[in-house]
Amino acid sequence: MRTFGVEEELLIVDPVTGEPLALADALLSGMAQNGAPQNGAHQDGAHQRGPAQDGVTQDDPTLDAPEASFNPEDMDDPDTALSHELKLEQIETQTRPCRSYAELLHQIRKGRGLASHAARRHGARIAALATSPLDAALHTTPDPRYAVMLERFGITAHEQLTCGFHVHTSIESPEEGVVVLDHIRDKLAVLTAISANSPFWRGLATGFESYRTQAWNRWPSSGPSAVFGSLASYRRVVQRLIETGVLLDEGMVYFDARLSRHVPTVEVRVADVCLRAEDAALIAVLVRALVETSVREYHAGIEAAAVPTVLLRMASWQASNFGLRGELLDFGTLRPEPAADVVWSLVEYLEPVLAEQGEFDLAKAGVAAILSRGNGAIEQRGVAERWSENNGGAPDAAGLAAVVEHAVHITMRSERDESDTKPQPVLTWVRQDWREAPG
Repeated sequence: MRTFGVEEELLIVDPVTGEPLALADALLSGMAQNGAPQNGAHQDGAHQRGPAQDGVTQDDPTLDAPEASFNPEDMDDPDTALSHELKLEQIETQTRPCRSYAELLHQIRKGRGLASHAARRHGARIAALATSPLDAALHTTPDPRYAVMLERFGITAHEQLTCGFHVHTSIESPEEGVVVLDHIRDKLAVLTAISANSPFWRGLATGFESYRTQAWNRWPSSGPSAVFGSLASYRRVVQRLIETGVLLDEGMVYFDARLSRHVPTVEVRVADVCLRAEDAALIAVLVRALVETSVREYHAGIEAAAVPTVLLRMASWQASNFGLRGELLDFGTLRPEPAADVVWSLVEYLEPVLAEQGEFDLAKAGVAAILSRGNGAIEQRGVAERWSENNGGAPDAAGLAAVVEHAVHITMRSERDESDTKPQPVLTWVRQDWREAPG
């Protein structure tokens, strides 16, 4: 079974106003002062780990009920660490490589617990929100590379307070990794829809479920990539992109999925950070099954579908816009179908690998739960509507602050609330290859 791990980007927020706070330096320097080395600025996929602070007890008055299960021994785990991201209003956690859903879920919760504990020492909280519902001044992390990015890319870099969820899955070789990239590219938009968790952008209702996807895709190298066909072709494309002089380095090759520069993994980057840790772990399980399925298809002589990249951009846009609320573009036909049908089609497509790995029932239950209660975007909009004071108008400051408060609580839930899960029948879907679609 392939190992997998994740990176989560989290917002640092004011517990009263809900506004983002530029405290990443303070959180990380505080850890260093307690005996842990401070991580440097995280650069796009690098796993920077080190021991965390110690001396924390369960009697710490800053811990409230949702965090009562926080274990201070987690602070000494060398695989649990925090690092900078582009903005000081966000912080990133990374897990170690894991082999099971349960192990990964535990690691995700440990990372969130570490970030939350560090934030609370400075009167702040963390929230798994892919964009900030409330507006505030933004501050770029002091780092020479980020300073160049800010100068070169202007408002794109200045406004880039977005929190993604990146899944790393182990590969046998870079050559195998390119096989995976070519085979999974037409399925990734479904993961965007499942994870969508950014309907608000700095005080505005965007009309999108994953506005993070829209903001992120302003970078020149972001989005779906073409079929590469070989490692040599992949390396050639990356080199040509760098030689344009537009990108600073390979770290700015922001494909939806790419080969990691630092570890032997494929990195899938299309998901919003998820409100719920169990949803994040579920998406990682689906990604790992996608990777394994792709390799098996290759060895069975099944070629990657040569879907034009422009159609994949359309599928990504549709997933970002509608999430699970309406229709998605089916990854077999690239034609609109009910979102639930497309999501179940992905689970059905992955069933052989999921079943072999003992994860099929888990995946069905997790997908059914998300389709029943909604993804993070649906949950955010519901909270905003209930708590806004303008009688059904656009969400106001009170409603958006309530969204952040709700997110802080859900981010740190230590156990799954079974009342959130309502059984839903598994829908079947007869898929067609997109090239055989009529018309």
